[in-house]
Amino acid sequence: MSATNVPRTILIIDDDPDVVSYLEAVVRDAGHNAVGTTDSGQGLTLARQLHPDVICLDIVMPEPTGVKLYRDLRADAELSLIPIVMVTGVLPQFRDFIHHRKHVPPPDGYLAKPFSPAELIATLERLMPQQPQA
Repeated sequence: MSATNVPRTILIIDDDPDVVSYLEAVVRDAGHNAVGTTDSGQGLTLARQLHPDVICLDIVMPEPTGVKLYRDLRADAELSLIPIVMVTGVLPQFRDFIHHRKHVPPPDGYLAKPFSPAELIATLERLMPQQPQA
């Protein structure tokens, strides 16, 4: 668990239900709350309802794509400051792509598939705000 010993809420958005279940288990095993969805549209709704401490977002998803959802999250005044970790199997290419976009800031973190549970938790906890989101 993070240094503050306060469970945080992590929103997991990935189109693969097995990945969502796995990531939820890893996050819960680390002492945090996990909410997952395989639907990017529902992911935006959940982000608005929950105001999670961190969002773990898959890039390669059916419509709306992970990139579209990322842009929507960053354009939403209430959600734009929530840290987002992009999960992708095309990390170098995607990192180059997203860093050259002028109208969207780069994500707060990246995880290249496959990654270890320890790498996931370290990345999420590094990005968690000092106080849980209200």
